[in-house]
Amino acid sequence: MKVGELASELLKLAAPLTPFSMPLLDAHGATLSEDVIANGKVYLTSGSRIRSTQIGLAASLGLDHLPTCPQPRVVVISAGADLVAPGTALLSAEEEFEANSWLLTTAVKEAGAVGYRVHTIPETSDALKDLIEDQLVRSDLIVICGESHDESFDLIHGVLTSLGEVRAVLPLIEGSGRHAFGQIGPDKTPVVALPGDPISAYISNELFIRPMIRSMMGLHDIHRPVIRATLTNEITSESGKHSFIRSIFQSQSNSEKRIVTALEEQNSLLTLSDATGLIVLTDSMTGAKPGDEVDVLLIERRFN
Repeated sequence: MKVGELASELLKLAAPLTPFSMPLLDAHGATLSEDVIANGKVYLTSGSRIRSTQIGLAASLGLDHLPTCPQPRVVVISAGADLVAPGTALLSAEEEFEANSWLLTTAVKEAGAVGYRVHTIPETSDALKDLIEDQLVRSDLIVICGESHDESFDLIHGVLTSLGEVRAVLPLIEGSGRHAFGQIGPDKTPVVALPGDPISAYISNELFIRPMIRSMMGLHDIHRPVIRATLTNEITSESGKHSFIRSIFQSQSNSEKRIVTALEEQNSLLTLSDATGLIVLTDSMTGAKPGDEVDVLLIERRFN
């Protein structure tokens, strides 16, 4: 499935949450669901994130509540028999430290959600099913992933299909794996299953989960900015697939020129940690050379 097609399907599951009036302090971080007007003047505009300065302005107008679209509650579940909690020892070559739930829970918080982290080692599909059903009561969206190898996806997908209507797809993203999405439980809660590889999971979070969260918040600006920059080193990609290459973006001082450098060791979490952008190569491209102008998806980590 093409990246844009999957993104569109997921946004259909991410309608803005039901707005309600919220006390000022509780409204911090939520989204204004309607304009705030006093004396015929618009002081606060709907669709904008409520910051401390907006809280102060509302208080100065004598308001103790604001009309809000709340922050979605996102439960991040990591499931896999060979996943070991950080701080403990690896006992075999098959085991790996569990990173996805930590990575994705903080990523959804950065996007604006209330994030809950759950790690499980399911002995049976029934055990995983029970855990997911228990989480539905506090979820507006469930994100689940397994181990870096692909076997755990079959277990996760099988359990999700027993709980609702869920579809498995393989997005045309270089280095990625299978995804699944749909609605589960009595309230038709949206669910997305991501690849177990942490880098693939993070890229899918940026492309799919983050826009879903911001759509559920009722924000007008749901996507990261994409800018054009001059490439400093050669890059290649697989024909027929989108590539999102971890990179460092810079604006040169005393110049309007923007440059971007692809990082080495693209399969390393250290590279992902250092990256400030993703160079976007579409499925019709097989690479780019120094001096070429390329699109860069900015992923600077900040709370916005």
